[in-house]
Amino acid sequence: MDIVSDLAPIGTLRASINLGNPVLAQGTAEQPRGVTVDLARELGARLGVPVELTCCGAARESFEAMVQGRADVCFLAVDPAREASVAFTAPYVVIEGVYVVAETSPLGSAAEVDREGVRVGVKDGSAYDLFLSRTLRHAEVVRGAEGTTVFADRHLEVGAGIRQPVLDFVAAHPGHRVLEPAFMEIAQAVGTTRDRSAATLAFLRDVVEDLKAEGFVADALARSGRNDARVAPPGPRT
Repeated sequence: MDIVSDLAPIGTLRASINLGNPVLAQGTAEQPRGVTVDLARELGARLGVPVELTCCGAARESFEAMVQGRADVCFLAVDPAREASVAFTAPYVVIEGVYVVAETSPLGSAAEVDREGVRVGVKDGSAYDLFLSRTLRHAEVVRGAEGTTVFADRHLEVGAGIRQPVLDFVAAHPGHRVLEPAFMEIAQAVGTTRDRSAATLAFLRDVVEDLKAEGFVADALARSGRNDARVAPPGPRT
């Protein structure tokens, strides 16, 4: 089986796009834009097939579209919980996960969050939900539609999220501050199901490395006005 028929078996490359991550995708389901949209269309161009975008409101929905066979590629953060079902390329961008607290909070740094009596609001199914659920030993993870939303609505001690949206929340809600440093770096990669051929996986890995090296990823981030993500360092080639 060749790469095109393996990766786009219906003759169209179906890509799941997470509109819930404003760093990677913006706009509407009818008119999405952003680095992941540009990457999906470039993959289709290199395969010589049209692209169909399935827009989702959260990472968990994008992941479900992938594993349920409704998408051929996805753009998600690499995480062990996802790697059981999804084969990832090396990252194309890296973004930061940070905490927000009330200005009056006794917490002075991100390292102080993991203690008894601290509740951390997260977006359900997000990369930082998976990470914090795995790594926090004493603090409690509380899930909701957005980390900052559940933090505010339930009067939690801490909220978690991607840096720029958290900074936007702080700017719009006086009396709050970001805890430094970032509690994690979120490596975003292209993924597909693990039953793809070795040649297909090599194709995806090499295209991602080409697009980073050629400046495509940096240009896509600049076009979408996202200076809160950085192009990932070079990864291995096949």
